[in-house]
Order: sequence, then C-alpha cells, then structure tokens
Amino acid sequence: MSRYMILLIFMKWSIDWDYRMFTATCFDGLTPQNVTCDSDSTTADMCPLDYGGSGDGCQPPNLITSLINIALSPGVVDEPMYAGQTSVQTILLLLALGSIPVLLLAKPLTIRSRMKKAAARHDSFSSESQLMAGEHKSSDKVENGGHGAAGGDSGGHEEHDFSEIVIHQAIETIEFVLGMVSNTASYLRLWALSLAHTELAAVFWEKTMLTTIQMGNAFAIFIGFAMFAGVTFGVILCMDVLECFLHALRLHWVEFQTKFYKADG
Repeated sequence: MSRYMILLIFMKWSIDWDYRMFTATCFDGLTPQNVTCDSDSTTADMCPLDYGGSGDGCQPPNLITSLINIALSPGVVDEPMYAGQTSVQTILLLLALGSIPVLLLAKPLTIRSRMKKAAARHDSFSSESQLMAGEHKSSDKVENGGHGAAGGDSGGHEEHDFSEIVIHQAIETIEFVLGMVSNTASYLRLWALSLAHTELAAVFWEKTMLTTIQMGNAFAIFIGFAMFAGVTFGVILCMDVLECFLHALRLHWVEFQTKFYKADG
C-alpha cells in the first residue's frame, strides 16, 4: 500500500490538472451548465467534481482521503486520477485481504506436509529393517510391540508440534496485519503533519506580514517581518522539522524491526 501511495504522489505531480480539466469539459461532453467552451472560458469555470475540481479552480484530489477510502469505501472514487482507478484499488484491497489466509495457512500446511513425508520415509525404512530381521521370530515380536508403542507416541508428538506451529503462525499473522495497519497509519499521519505545517506557515504569514503590510506603516512592517522570521525559524525550521525527523525515524525503525528482526537470542 505504501508503494501505491508513492505512485499516486508521482502521478499527482506529473498531471497537468488545468489542461486536463479543460480537455475534459470541452471535448468529453462534460461541460457544466451555463458554461461554453470559447476563448473567454477559464479553467476555473470548467472543473466538474468527477475530474477533481471543486468549483473554484482545477484542484487535484486529496490523496490522503483517496487512500483512506480504499478501505472505508471500496469501489468508490470521487476524484479519479487515471482510468480504471476504481478497479485497481478494488483488486489491491482484495489482494491485501486474500493474503491474510495465505499467511495463516501456507506455512503450517507446508510444514505438516514435510513432517508426513519424513514420517513415511521413516516407516519405510523401519519396514525394510524388519524384513531383513525376519529369521528371528521371537525377537521380531518384541521389536514389533516396542515399535508400535513408539509409533503411537510419535504420532501424538507430531500432532502436538503441529498445533504449536498453527498457534505460533496465527500470532505471527495477527502481529503482521496489525503492524501493516499501524505503519500505513503512521505514513498518513506523517503526511498529514506536513500538510498541517503548510497551513501553519500560511497562518503565520497572514497574521504577521499581511496585517502589517495592509497598515502601510514601515515600522509595523519591520516588526511584522521580525515576528514572522522568528516564528518561522522557531516553529517551522526547528520544532516541526525535529518532530518530523523523530516521527520518521520511529516509523522506519519500528517497521524494520517488525519485518526483519526477531530477537530470538
């Protein structure tokens, strides 16, 4: 899912949204009411919601909302970025859900098959040994009785080991699924944090610089610039950068630990 998120980011960067809106409205028959495709028309007048617009200009879709809707609203894409996006996201969701039983059952069934093959080879070797020792009838009876009891113990031990394998694999599957959800949520949270910093910088600019510029007083503008520079350096360049760095470091460290590190001793 993280790779698909990165793919959507690059697609969003590479699409000319203004040109796409214009061609969609003028050539695909999706022109809104009371809008004509002439030289006086602007792209802000021709941005239907189905193509990523919101009525006030050609805005690209919100990727965070698009990614969340993959799980919350499967099969529904309000602002598509490419043809067939609904089908692709539905297939990705089905693959993610279908991988859970594969993770849960594939390894235990493979181990059980190997254990049965090993037990069959052991029984075949024991049968050959008994045939070679067939001339000693009395000793054969003793050996057959002892071996039968051992076989029963081996069967019970095999079933006990297999149940432990299934329980262990179930725990591993639950941990992997929860870790996948947690890591994806951390990526989205880090992304939302960067968007929040953008909004915060805009608020600082509006409250400090724009307000003083509208006053028309040079001294007020100087004070406003000093305030804007101070909050930009302290909040955006120091506190927020450190917050993003620590958050990304924790995310990658935890993700690395859950994928490759077992700490078995």
